Amino acid sequence: MARQKTSYVCGNCGARTAQWQGQCPACEAWNTLEIAVSSIAPAGASRNARMVAAGPSTSRTVTDIAQESDVRAVTGIGELDRVLGGGLVAGSVVLLGGDPGIGKSTLLLQAADALSRERPVLYVSGEESVRQVASRAQRLGLDAIALRLAAETRVETILEEAVASRAQVLVIDSIQTMQTELSESSAGSAVQVRESAARLVRFAKATGTAVLLIGHVTKEGLIAGPRILEHMVDTVLYFESDPASRFRVVRAVKNRFGAANELGVFAMVEQGLREVRNPSAIFLSRHPQPVSGSVVTVVREGSRPLLVEVQALVDEAQGMNPRRVAVGFESSRLALLLAVLHRHGGVSTAGRDVFINVVGGVRIGETSADFPAVLAVLSSLRDRPVATETACFGELGLTGEIRPVPFGEERLREAQKQGFKRALVPSANVPRKGLIDGMEVEGVSRLSEALDKAF
Repeated sequence: MARQKTSYVCGNCGARTAQWQGQCPACEAWNTLEIAVSSIAPAGASRNARMVAAGPSTSRTVTDIAQESDVRAVTGIGELDRVLGGGLVAGSVVLLGGDPGIGKSTLLLQAADALSRERPVLYVSGEESVRQVASRAQRLGLDAIALRLAAETRVETILEEAVASRAQVLVIDSIQTMQTELSESSAGSAVQVRESAARLVRFAKATGTAVLLIGHVTKEGLIAGPRILEHMVDTVLYFESDPASRFRVVRAVKNRFGAANELGVFAMVEQGLREVRNPSAIFLSRHPQPVSGSVVTVVREGSRPLLVEVQALVDEAQGMNPRRVAVGFESSRLALLLAVLHRHGGVSTAGRDVFINVVGGVRIGETSADFPAVLAVLSSLRDRPVATETACFGELGLTGEIRPVPFGEERLREAQKQGFKRALVPSANVPRKGLIDGMEVEGVSRLSEALDKAF
């Protein structure tokens, strides 16, 4: 018979210790250790006895598994399917996090309604009653005829209901409200979140049920609970939004079945979230006249090229120390680019404040925006706008060279589709024919050469 082992787990960092103490030895937080009970095999059980109890082998060859069809369940929301890598994979566990009120429950309720038209779906809420969830579905204009609802926080009861209803998709809203009998700690603690998620993950893998989890976030914007939670699931999605905008962005930061850093764009309307099929249009500000300090670039988010506007403002410093502020752009990268601009472009920003902003709340994590950022700074400094209908991209090296970036032709085609007639790109990214449907593509190799052609 299995014995029970008692240990203590920190509710702040998830560290485990054999004895209780006032301060966590890992994160040094006070009064955060909580009791956790786990079962272990008897000390006298032999290896052969355990092997006999395990029964026949359940392992399978790769060839046998590959012959099975891997059909994804389409959610009916194109942008969500794109972020997931084409749809839900059977037996996968997806974690969706975001700020309160951003639309996590709304998005998954819409997806659950679409999925329930072809397969059994169980939507479990630990924060609302079934009447409240049904009322929200009616406000969103959802039929939800076949969608099953439940208000429960006990994981064991939820799994029994999922088996009884033969659910192929299980939605949990939210993981921080769940409790399991394996732990005596309160709901929302690190121990309960980890153990509840572990039970749901094992259930998903054993039955092939796709599980969608909603997670709360901390004030730092990270999913609340132990960090191991993100390692346990297959896909981690973050819901992001600019407070002043009605647009929402779903970003995949981890995906075992698709591309990471994939981006899905939604607009919040009265009927819920609606997908934006042409996101490049919402991130561009079509000025009636050319303005200084504004440059359009093409970044790549996952498998999608996206046009965004990079704005710069250079002004006389208001204090002894000039400021370097970047929103949606790495601040350390900005300092590096300003040094290259001074050394190889002959343009100094000493004694001036430099501000960089990426329009629309997009965060650029790749180096293709180096060249556009430098052009925007120089445009603001000289008060000279970049030539109209011009897009550019390229990585800037420390020796002043303009380095190529991946998928150059796809970026150019996206710019052409949005009406741009001219592009400044690294010489290695110029297509062989030199033209893409009437677009003038100019290649540049050095920063000094690029500054002359831009204005």
